[in-house]
Amino acid sequence: MTKNINVLAPVNNLGYGVASINICKALSKRGSNISLFPIGQPNFSSQQEADDISPLLQAQGSFDYKAPCLKIWHEHLMGERIGKGKFLGFPFFELNRFDDNRKNHLSSCDEIIVASEWAKEIVEREVPSSVVHTVPLGVDASIFSGGMPSPSDKFIFFNCGKWEKRKGHDLLIFLFQEAFKNESDVELWMMCHNVHLSPEQEAQWENLYKQDPRVRLIGRVQSQQEVASIMNTVDCGVFPSRAEGWNLEILELMAAGKHIITTNYSAHTEFCNAKNSMLVTPLKNEPAHDGIFFDGFADWASLEGVEQEFVVHMQNIYKEWKQNNKARIVNEEGIQSSKEFSWDATAQKLGDILYAN
Repeated sequence: MTKNINVLAPVNNLGYGVASINICKALSKRGSNISLFPIGQPNFSSQQEADDISPLLQAQGSFDYKAPCLKIWHEHLMGERIGKGKFLGFPFFELNRFDDNRKNHLSSCDEIIVASEWAKEIVEREVPSSVVHTVPLGVDASIFSGGMPSPSDKFIFFNCGKWEKRKGHDLLIFLFQEAFKNESDVELWMMCHNVHLSPEQEAQWENLYKQDPRVRLIGRVQSQQEVASIMNTVDCGVFPSRAEGWNLEILELMAAGKHIITTNYSAHTEFCNAKNSMLVTPLKNEPAHDGIFFDGFADWASLEGVEQEFVVHMQNIYKEWKQNNKARIVNEEGIQSSKEFSWDATAQKLGDILYAN
């Protein structure tokens, strides 16, 4: 039987868009006929991506209205669907509690898909009548791959993800400076442009980091290949995050063989563990409030009392590099872990759920 699927999702190079594009491509490769209905204006990062996705967009005119609909979008915007087949919502969220609006929208789904067991537990608690499946996202090993780079004169820490308090950007610069008060052979690279901030808000974040000449600010790039090229140049990703809906950048860095320092909380615990990452376990949660995106209704991890653990991890991996004559040390455990998460595996699990009787 031909497997038709209607997908309602964004097509761009932001987080939801990257996930949607890779899921659609993987489902198509597995033989599904995708009719893709974009949320917002499609924005392709390359001609190859346009060639891959455009036929799926053109299939809207002949879509199967009885086919299942997969919506990859925010949990508070699940009310609209395509056709009248089984409707599955696939949201990514960062907080541990839903307001009535979110509960109502999620309740409109026949079934709900999330990327981590952490998220599944939250949905099952907050929307107890729901049917919830866990389908982890993947990483493209043909783009992000590990290897042994040549020695470098500087050890490079890296953070990628839009400027936000949620991602610990209010603390990271100070953790870096505490760890390395006088060292000149260490840098911190930040690729953190946030399209949802005003130019003034963006400048506030940049000015906070520009105070240290060892910090390099990297603008947004368009393609996954460009992201991989930058990641191949660094040594260690550092993510003092308070909450994540997935954090694909960590998984990409792992696939590239890079070391990881991050919080032992939220969705990235699906693939971060004590073998492949240097984890910092929060002592408590706190109201999620940043004055912009979060109003304190729900909670995220508090970093209070564990800041020094990030500092020590940064110092230790730097010392190991120095002791290794500045030759980069590959995170072999990270590479092995990343192999468990492919877009093909994501598509296979989604297909099984979409066409389950």
